[in-house]
Amino acid sequence: MILVGCDLHTRKQQVALLNTDTGELWDQQLTHAGDDVERFYAALAPPVTVGIESTGYSLWFHALLQRLGHTLLVGEAAKIRAMVVRKTKTDRRDAQHLRELLKDDRFPLVWIPDPTTRDLRALIKHRLRLVRIRTMVKNGLHAIALNQRLALGPSLWSRQGLAQLQALVLLPHTRRRRDDSLDLLQWLNRHIAELDLHVATAAAADPDARRLMTHPGVGPLTALATVLVLGPVGRFPGSKHVVSYIGLAPTVNASADKCRLGHISKQGSALLRWVLGQAAPLATRGDADLKRVYFAVLRRRDRPKAKVALARRLLVRLYVMRRDQIDYDEFCRRGRARRGGLELARTPV
Repeated sequence: MILVGCDLHTRKQQVALLNTDTGELWDQQLTHAGDDVERFYAALAPPVTVGIESTGYSLWFHALLQRLGHTLLVGEAAKIRAMVVRKTKTDRRDAQHLRELLKDDRFPLVWIPDPTTRDLRALIKHRLRLVRIRTMVKNGLHAIALNQRLALGPSLWSRQGLAQLQALVLLPHTRRRRDDSLDLLQWLNRHIAELDLHVATAAAADPDARRLMTHPGVGPLTALATVLVLGPVGRFPGSKHVVSYIGLAPTVNASADKCRLGHISKQGSALLRWVLGQAAPLATRGDADLKRVYFAVLRRRDRPKAKVALARRLLVRLYVMRRDQIDYDEFCRRGRARRGGLELARTPV
């Protein structure tokens, strides 16, 4: 068996190899220009296990090793770096360190989604970027309208509001900015609507997403994003790990008898945090428990913290629904049964 520690970069990679049958060690640097990488890995006799750190722009490398039949392991970069004692850092040392972790069976694995999941993630990310661009365009048009004393708020996007915006008498460059922005806004609305149809189709085809959509305020986008980002929920020991994985857990600074909770860590999927932040206020309209939690936090804190607390509570609910394979009605029934049991236990005999 051949173990390969690979320090992967954009234009080159440093590899450190070990033949476990003969004990032979060797190092080599490969450039990504040409077919050097393909010829090198094709010449290795199977079985071959390659270990790399989690990094971006590496999908081509994943596809190459899958095509050659080699095993690719991806490790958590922060944990790999924390295992290094020496402060001297070079590509060769990094590759050798990865090789040693593979040899000693200490390689800190991370979950890697399959190509279909990555492609669906690209769909949601693409929609998110177009929505953000649309927000920028709308803000620019609002600024033009306000500078002309046209303060309509959201009504600016109605048919009458757009007619008033187009009727404004503006200087040449400002007029061109308005006209181009309106054309761009129309293009964005059309393409976002098309992406919404694709998201709805993908969510309807996934049984987990359909189950999550039974929760109030959770539509195809939120359900599909939750399924795609979390992946197999069996890899999480509990809900606290899910909250930490998404980056909604507070940072902790504890020493001796002092413990201070800070802002949320944001070490996780920014996509899912944004989606949950959009869905959580909608969920309060159909769920009395979430509404009570929101206003309880709002009285003690401010609106942003209440929104984050609501998103965290919604994430835990969706995780439980996926873990137990239940819909919203069953989730509520279990909650009522649990509360009834607690009240019965507190009743004095």
